[in-house]
Amino acid sequence: MKFLRSIAVFGLLACSLVPSFAQEAVIRKNLSEKFPAFAKIDEVSKTPMNGLYEVRVGFDLFYTDEQGNYLLQGNLMDVRARRNLTEERISKLSEVDFDKLPLADAFRIVRGDGKRKLAVFEDPNCGYCKHFERDLSTVNNVTVYLFLYPVLGPDSIAKSRNIWCAKDKPKAWNDWMLRNTAPANAECDIAALKRNREFGQKYNITGTPTLIFANGSRAPGAISAEEVEKMLVAKTP
Repeated sequence: MKFLRSIAVFGLLACSLVPSFAQEAVIRKNLSEKFPAFAKIDEVSKTPMNGLYEVRVGFDLFYTDEQGNYLLQGNLMDVRARRNLTEERISKLSEVDFDKLPLADAFRIVRGDGKRKLAVFEDPNCGYCKHFERDLSTVNNVTVYLFLYPVLGPDSIAKSRNIWCAKDKPKAWNDWMLRNTAPANAECDIAALKRNREFGQKYNITGTPTLIFANGSRAPGAISAEEVEKMLVAKTP
């Protein structure tokens, strides 16, 4: 009897999955036929709102009906819980597994016992980054993995090269960002800089500074030392 009950339960589960897959196929087909940009849809999933589906293309979220006849983009709010479901979803999609970061393409700045971990992607010519670095220098007991991320132009690449090729990378970085002393010209293999940009494109790092915490969550922008401290405490796994 147990075996028969198991077969029956499995059959019910299988039947319940068929409409879901069929609905997804309909949405993919209709949207891709009407909009070339939707030729490659990464994910289709139901939302808590009846009849509304989320369509994900890369890091962009759209919403559609069961047939893919209507399309909208914006924030989906849970009014009762006062939650922005779209923001929460994007935040989850933006997470990066800290253990999978290419740390060999970064240099370390250790403060205090260095027990807490933080990765930062920065362009040396980013004004917000300089302001952020002054604040970050006051945060103690942290190891900062600094990924040079030259995206603002040729001079950013030149400065990143000189910092990456310096004998003392942390000193060259701090001299420039905190004391406005330009790094001396230096030459070495800078393939790491190219890999950093490729990594950033893959994970949608579109601005600097971008912070990634030990639990994989990220914070875009020059947040204050107090905010960094709060997030280091909250985000330590």
